[in-house]
Amino acid sequence: MKLLTVNLGRPEAVDYTDAPSGRTGIHKQPADGPVRVVAPGPKGVGASGLVGDAVCDTRHHGGNDQAVYAFAREDLDGWERELGRTLVNGSFGENLTTLGLDVNGALIGERWRIGADLVLEVTCGRIPCSTFAASLGEKGWVRRFTRQAAPGAYLRVIEPGEIRAGDAIEVVHRPAHDVTVSVQFRAETTERELLPRTLAAGDALHPEALEAARKYVTRQSSARKPEGQAGYPGH
Repeated sequence: MKLLTVNLGRPEAVDYTDAPSGRTGIHKQPADGPVRVVAPGPKGVGASGLVGDAVCDTRHHGGNDQAVYAFAREDLDGWERELGRTLVNGSFGENLTTLGLDVNGALIGERWRIGADLVLEVTCGRIPCSTFAASLGEKGWVRRFTRQAAPGAYLRVIEPGEIRAGDAIEVVHRPAHDVTVSVQFRAETTERELLPRTLAAGDALHPEALEAARKYVTRQSSARKPEGQAGYPGH
């Protein structure tokens, strides 16, 4: 398992983003040298965890729980075959293009060591947005990407460090549950009935995903209460 490339984006003005700045950093290119990775700060304030990488819409992207985005080269290869076009590393806006690592089968809370020092923790899958779709220019892209349920993984920084292309990736912790990135993504998108299952991941789950799952469980519990029995509102 290794890191093929570390990919960085620069701010670019485009006509298809709803970011207040009118710019996006989704078009990422492999970095030539080492890249420092740190916890960027809370969502809405912090941006990318990779020094030198642009996140232009901090309303929806970046922050400690989405500090790094990883996508497998094997999955890019699959999309190349389906779309009939070349997809270079960074094409999906990923910071890390990996090889030999089952990114979508990774467990929420799973930890990876990359290089000598960096330790990352898996938090959730990537929900496709309109900017992602427009940047690729593929018809019905959000629906197609969602149906595949192989979204790549967002990660938080547990221990900062410096990484570069070719670094080994080691899984140093696997939690004792079965909530994978793919399961969590399906729960958030096409199979809401899986949301209660994602609670097994606990606080390792992205806070917004955790709150959504808790609210779903509360609503389902209230709906099942016998007539006349008091319920409790969601929170």
